[in-house]
Amino acid sequence: MNAKITRAILFGMLILPLSLLANPIKGLLERIDEGASKKFIIEIRKSNTDFFELDQKGRKVVVRGNNYINVATGLNWYLKYYAGIHLSWNGMKAELPDVLPPVTKKERRETSLTQRYNFNYCTYSYTMAFWDWERWEREIDWMALHGINLPLAAVGQECVWFNMLKKFGYSKEEINEFIAGPAFLAWWAMNNLEGWGGPNPDSWYTQQEALQKKILKRMKEYGIEPVLPGYSGMVPHNADKKMGLNITESAPWNGFTRPAILQPFDPRFEEMAAAYYKEQEALFGKANYYSMDPFHESKMIGEIDYDAAGQIIMKTMKRVNPKAIWVVQAWDKNPQYDMIKNLKNGDMLILDLFSECRPQWGIPSLWQRKEGFIHHNWAFCFLQNFGANVGLHGRMDQLLENFYETKTNPLAKHMTGFGLTMEGSENNPVMFELMSELPWRPEKITKEEWLKDYLVARYGVKDEKIEQAWMILANEIYNCPRGNNQQGPHESIFCGRPSLTNFQVSSWSKMKNYYDPTTTAEAARLMLEVAEKYRGNNNFEYDLVDIVRQAIADRGRIVYNHTIADFKNFDKRSFDKNHKEFLNLLLLQDKLLGTRKEFRVGNWIEKARKLGNTPEEKDLYEWNARVQITTWGNRYCADTGKLRDYAHKEWNGILKDFYYKRWEAYWKTLKDQLEGKPEVILDYYAMEEPWTLDKTPYSSVPEGDAINVAKEVYNLTFNPSMSF
Repeated sequence: MNAKITRAILFGMLILPLSLLANPIKGLLERIDEGASKKFIIEIRKSNTDFFELDQKGRKVVVRGNNYINVATGLNWYLKYYAGIHLSWNGMKAELPDVLPPVTKKERRETSLTQRYNFNYCTYSYTMAFWDWERWEREIDWMALHGINLPLAAVGQECVWFNMLKKFGYSKEEINEFIAGPAFLAWWAMNNLEGWGGPNPDSWYTQQEALQKKILKRMKEYGIEPVLPGYSGMVPHNADKKMGLNITESAPWNGFTRPAILQPFDPRFEEMAAAYYKEQEALFGKANYYSMDPFHESKMIGEIDYDAAGQIIMKTMKRVNPKAIWVVQAWDKNPQYDMIKNLKNGDMLILDLFSECRPQWGIPSLWQRKEGFIHHNWAFCFLQNFGANVGLHGRMDQLLENFYETKTNPLAKHMTGFGLTMEGSENNPVMFELMSELPWRPEKITKEEWLKDYLVARYGVKDEKIEQAWMILANEIYNCPRGNNQQGPHESIFCGRPSLTNFQVSSWSKMKNYYDPTTTAEAARLMLEVAEKYRGNNNFEYDLVDIVRQAIADRGRIVYNHTIADFKNFDKRSFDKNHKEFLNLLLLQDKLLGTRKEFRVGNWIEKARKLGNTPEEKDLYEWNARVQITTWGNRYCADTGKLRDYAHKEWNGILKDFYYKRWEAYWKTLKDQLEGKPEVILDYYAMEEPWTLDKTPYSSVPEGDAINVAKEVYNLTFNPSMSF
C-alpha cells in the first residue's frame, strides 16, 4: 500500500469518534437497544479529574469523559434526565427514540471520589450464587452505567484454593470438606464455616473458572479495576495436624466449624500466601486491589498479634504487586485498630459498610470510632439490605445527611470513595439510584427534589398521582430515622416462624416500628388509580407489584396482632375470622407476586438447576438454593444458631408451599387451645426440612396480568366493594 495512503487512513482513524471504533460503550448501547450506538458520539478526553460531559453535535448526543466508566455514567445521566429512560435490575433494555432529545446546554459533572466500589461478599451468595455469563454481562453494564470502577470480583476464588490445597497434600475429598457449596461460599470466604453445601462437583470449578475469566475480560474492557480476594491467613481447621502449622482456632459460628487462622509468626505464613497468589495469578492474573477481612465476626480461642498480622498480610500482598492496595470491610470491630495503626496511608482502602446507618468514621453512631480510620483512605458505603430480603426500605434523609456531612468534617478528610455494599441486590432500585448519584452531586439536595426528577426518569412521564404516592413512601417507609439501627427492611410477618410474639423474622434484624403501616396502602391506592395509563411500562408494573406487596404485608402484620389479641382474650369468633383473613392475605400475596418473574421462587431455583450438568448436580444446586432462603443450615443452625429465615424471601411459590403451611399449623394449635385441647409445641424444623429436600418444580414464567391482579388483591384486602 502507498505510504501516503497508509498515513491518511491512520490519520482518519485517529480523528474518528470513538463510537465508530470498537469500544465497550458501543457494545453497551447495542445491548440496551440495537442501533442505539449510531445516535451518540463518544469522546474520551484526558483529565486529572473524573468527569463526564453531555453535549450536542448536529442530531447526535455527545457523551464525553476521561475514561469509559465515566462516559457510561454520563450516558446513564442522559438517558434518565433527558430521555426519560431508567435502566435497572428489573429492566436493562429500552427503546430509544429515532431522534434523541437534544442537549441544549452542555452539562459537566465531576467527582473527587475516584474509588467507587461495589458488592459485599454476601452479595455473591444471597443474589449471585447461580448467575451465568448472560446475567453477569448485564450486571457489569449496570455497574458501568452507575459509575462503579472498583467491584469485588470473587467468582471462582474456590478454584484458587482447590489448586493450592492440592499442592499442599490435600485430597479432592478433603478439599471439598473445606470449601462450601455454591450458596454458602461467601461465609466460607469470610472464615465463618467449612464445607456446608458441598461437596462441589469437578464441573463446578471448571465452570466458575471460565465464568470469572469472562467477567475479568469485560471489566478490563471497561477499565474497571477488579478487587480480587487476597490471602490473610485462613487455613482448614485441621491444618495443624495436616501440615504442622501454628494456628489459632475460632469458636464455632452458629454451630459451624470455622476455618483456623494461621499465626502471623509462623514461618510458613509467607509460603502459604505465596502459593495462594501464585495459583490466583495463574488463573486470573494480578490485581491492583485485594480484599481481605481477617478476624471477621470471630471469637478467637487464643491470642492474636493483630499488629503482626496486619504487617505480614500487607507484606505478602505487596510481594505480588508493590502498588497493590488492601481493601478491608469495616464491620463491628473490624478492622482491628492494632492491625491497621502501623500501616501506611495509601496502602489500604477501608469500606465503612453501613455509613448510612452506623458510620464508623467519627460521627456519632452505634459503631462510632472516635479516631475514625486514622490516616487511612476510606469509602462511604451503603449497605441497605441484609439477606436480600424483600421489602421497601430506605434511609433517605439520614443517607443524605451523613454523606454531605463528610464535606466539612475533618475526620472525613481521607474519604476517597463510595461503595454499594449490600448483602443482596435486585431490590429497591430507588435507593441504589440515589446513592450512585451522590458522588456526582456536589451540593446537598433534598429527597423531595431528587425524587421528582427520578420519577420522571423511572416512568418516562410526570404524573401527579405517582408523585403523591412516592412522596408518601419517601416520608414514611423510605425514611427510617437516625437511631433506628435495624438491618434492612421491615420484615414481612408472613415469613416468620409463628409464635405469640412475632415481630421480626430473622433474629438479627433489630427491627423497630418507624412508619405508619397504613401509608403503604394509600401509596398503592394512588398507583392503582393511574395504572391503566401505564400498561406495558415495565418499571411502573414492577414498582406497582412491589408497593401493593408491601401494603398487603403491612396489613398482614395488623391482622396478626388482632388474631393474637383474640386468642389472649378468648374471643373464638373473632379469632376464627381474623386468622382466616391472615391466611387468605398470604395466598393473595402469593398470587400477586406470581405476576412478575423477579418475585417468583422458580426464578431462583431454575437458575440453580440450570448450572448443573447432571441430575445429581442439578439436585445439589437446588438444595443449596432452597436451604439458603429457609433453614440456612442444619437443625442446630436453624434452631439454636437462629440463622433460619435470615435470607427469607416474600416470593411466589414459597409463600404458598412453605410459609402458609407453618402458619396454618400454628393457627390450628391456637384454635385447638380455644376449644380446650392441650397446647401442642410444633417442631418447625421438621416441617421446614422436607421443603428443602423437595424437587417439585417451580416455574419462573409469570402468571396473570400484573395490573389486573394488583387491583384484584388490593380490593380484596382493603375494600371488597371498591373497584378501579
